[in-house]
Amino acid sequence: MDVKDPDLRTQSHSPDDIRDGIRSEHSSEKQPTTFGVPIAEITLAPIDHGFSAWATVVSSSILGFFVWGFPNSSGALLAAYLQEPLYSSQKHAMSTLPLIGTLSTGILYCSGIVIYPPMYYYPRLRKPYLWSGVFICFPSLLGASFTTNVTLLIFLQGVIYSIGASLVYYPILSYLSEWFVQRRGLASGIVVAADNAGGVLFPIIIPALISRFGIMSTTRIYAVVLAVCLLPAIPFMKARLPESPVHGSTLRSATRSWMHDRRFWFFIVINTLQGFAHFVPLIWLPTFATSLGLTTSQASLTLTLSNATAIIAGFAVGWLSDRCNIWALAFSVLLLSSLATLVLWGVTSFSFAGVLAYAAVYGITAGSWSSLWSGFVRPIALGDPSVATTIINFMMLSRGIGNIASTPISTALQQAKLVVVLGSGATKTGFAVDGGRYTAVIVYTGACFACASAVTILGWFLDKRRDMKRADNVRSN
Repeated sequence: MDVKDPDLRTQSHSPDDIRDGIRSEHSSEKQPTTFGVPIAEITLAPIDHGFSAWATVVSSSILGFFVWGFPNSSGALLAAYLQEPLYSSQKHAMSTLPLIGTLSTGILYCSGIVIYPPMYYYPRLRKPYLWSGVFICFPSLLGASFTTNVTLLIFLQGVIYSIGASLVYYPILSYLSEWFVQRRGLASGIVVAADNAGGVLFPIIIPALISRFGIMSTTRIYAVVLAVCLLPAIPFMKARLPESPVHGSTLRSATRSWMHDRRFWFFIVINTLQGFAHFVPLIWLPTFATSLGLTTSQASLTLTLSNATAIIAGFAVGWLSDRCNIWALAFSVLLLSSLATLVLWGVTSFSFAGVLAYAAVYGITAGSWSSLWSGFVRPIALGDPSVATTIINFMMLSRGIGNIASTPISTALQQAKLVVVLGSGATKTGFAVDGGRYTAVIVYTGACFACASAVTILGWFLDKRRDMKRADNVRSN
């Protein structure tokens, strides 16, 4: 990418740099304008710092906390629905009610590829997206709180809510990519941590509300709280770049050269493999815990602990992704995720303490994965916020594919008769729980993480070899 081309100039450059570039050898050409004002005369807000930048982070964190809070509480909600005869007595309820959580998270991950392109060409759509998203989420949850029909419940809470949530969440990614370049990893880590915080608090709060008010009233309460908290946060989401129609050259790049970058495709493959494993423990750990004879509250504690440690890890990994080699960091996270799954879940999780240990370590390793995305994006996007957001959307899509596919895959694997021989003490292992029901699931999860780490090593090697060839060419010239 030729950064001297004003069309492709990255947003980490100062306004003076942009003005100088536009007034270079092409100064005789017509200046690009927006509403008749030359772009070169527009002063951009400071990047990576300032009130508006951090106000965007805080507002994004509030929006993400509530948008992801309900999907992250799908396990607690599912238990309540299955215990309520109004729902569980309906035909096929046992197999269809789990679709609420799968659809809500799956659509949230996959919808960016559809929602983002209009924002790319018409960035002024971001604010209408945010407002309309809230006004879709609120009535969908409110309507779900009044229905006892399982099909309608899945449609309102699993589909319509997730569409509204997607309209709220994806403008967040677009705004963040404009305000942060060098500190994008830190900013993304904060927002990811807020998303995970919903997974810590809501699985504790929602069951308590359900026990006191019932599932319907609890859903109604959440709908009102969501609207009350989200609406005041939206005005603080502001654009850093001009959103008005631009005539002539534009500060918003329309290049597609990043699609020919080999690193992009490596990152997509690695992220997809990680996604096929990532959601499996989150789906089955509570069920695994109940198979050990633990109570429902003890079982739900595994998810709470995993999400809690993921918050801390999200901050740390986001900070490290701004400073460390992203290949080395990704390999370390994936390898540790694989070892934790095979050893802590497969071997030591035959007691409550063992399950909690795995949940904590899994949150630190696999739970921090999405905080690495900004590190994947930075060397490819080169500071271009539009390219950065587009690549993040592809990351979300590949993870969504894993989210949707992991439930039927792991369900089918529970029927497999896989035996892991560990010696004379093999009966006291996680592999042996419930007659070995989870053995294939544990091996599958660890293997996916291991394969992703192997692909990471290959990509790292090829990337380093390319850099060495470029250095040799520079020296020879």
